[in-house]
Amino acid sequence: MTARGTTFEETMLGGVRLSDEEQDRPLRLDLRVRTAGVLLPHRTTRARVTGRVRIAGRADDAGAEGDMEISPLARHRIRYRLTFTMEGRELTLDGWKSVSPRHPLTSMTVLPYTLYEDGGRVGEGTLRFPLATGLVPFLTSFRFPRAAAGAPARDAASGHLAPRWDGKPGRTEVWYTTLTDTSTGTGIWLHHELVAPTDGTGAHAHGWAAVFPRDAAPEHHRFGPVPWQGHPHGFTTEAVCALPGRLTGRAGTFAWDLTEDPDGPPLHTFPRWSWRRPWLPASQMLPAARARYSGTVRYGTTTLRLDDAPGASARIYGHGNARRWAWLHADLGGGDVLEIVAAVSTRRGLDRLPPLVFLRLRHGGRTWPRRAERSAVGWAGAGRFRADLGLPEWHVTGTVGARRVHVTVTQPPERTLALDYTDPDGSRAVCRNSETADAVVRLERWWGRWRPERTWRLSGTAHAEVGER
Repeated sequence: MTARGTTFEETMLGGVRLSDEEQDRPLRLDLRVRTAGVLLPHRTTRARVTGRVRIAGRADDAGAEGDMEISPLARHRIRYRLTFTMEGRELTLDGWKSVSPRHPLTSMTVLPYTLYEDGGRVGEGTLRFPLATGLVPFLTSFRFPRAAAGAPARDAASGHLAPRWDGKPGRTEVWYTTLTDTSTGTGIWLHHELVAPTDGTGAHAHGWAAVFPRDAAPEHHRFGPVPWQGHPHGFTTEAVCALPGRLTGRAGTFAWDLTEDPDGPPLHTFPRWSWRRPWLPASQMLPAARARYSGTVRYGTTTLRLDDAPGASARIYGHGNARRWAWLHADLGGGDVLEIVAAVSTRRGLDRLPPLVFLRLRHGGRTWPRRAERSAVGWAGAGRFRADLGLPEWHVTGTVGARRVHVTVTQPPERTLALDYTDPDGSRAVCRNSETADAVVRLERWWGRWRPERTWRLSGTAHAEVGER
């Protein structure tokens, strides 16, 4: 087992030429970098970056954050993306060191970059690593936690994979995993489901595997239904397993063998109590809100070899599918993640309400809203969130306290797969899913008026679906 969670600190000095000025201003970055896995120079490693950005006379933001791609040998670059505020404006610093074997010292210490605001260029400059004063602090800042450091996340995820079904009829339970192969842009969806029919006939297991290539139509294949065997730690059939740390299976021309390494604690999209006590029509949560997947996925004549592919695993337990629903999982980078479930219940009375929205944004190590039900039932400065469901585009907006969020999800028809579900009572529903969807997430904060706090734009890496009867 390898060590996880390498951290180090780095200082970069230089200047910036802002578009509204004629002369350069001094700029300093003081960064703290944390990787999800052990830092290996011959591999591509992604990391979360936090720190302080100072532009003389214009900015001093100690809450800057972003991400880094460290790939000195595989891709010959180290890329920095850092978001900070300057006089109430949100700027993004984007640049990379182009690593050259002929000039290793220069290429590893010089960072050309560009500043952007809402996608438009507002400045540029060059930063340098100060060897004389920065090398010793840089080298001594490295920390390599013990191998057991990742155990709490793995243990927490494993504890939520055990089946919830207690033998009662009229229940459905789902284990599903979605991920993105960063090298090809292919999205992957593994769906495992237990259905206990309302009429009391034997419970059965079924599901499917689907892939969403960036340059071709989605493909899928179902497995089952087969009698439910049950497993104390997850989902199993003769050919398919979803167990702690491992996903394996065969379905038609599909075959997969993946390891799952959770990165961070579980996330309850619905109120935590609803997972322990099934009083609501259904509840959803993520044992692994962020995880890394390695292994192989084969379909037809294509074999994908995954290495630390980002994704997540989620769980659903309830009485069946909603009348209408939408779902989004968005890995925003740098440890941030957004999960949305918006649904109209089939229960009498509730089916006349607009979609109830459950939204959880884990940003900067904190989850907003703090209580899951605040997005569904507004109180104390929180209006109930609103969802406008449709295809190819749907929207969610809402306010809690001093923050407001706007989410736009786009599921292009050519990247969307329609699959049908059968509920325990025999009724049918259809979901239209894309593991290569686009999303724009805008977070605003009240400072006398609504001002941009952070914007994320995902192109082909959002996981989303819209369902209806």
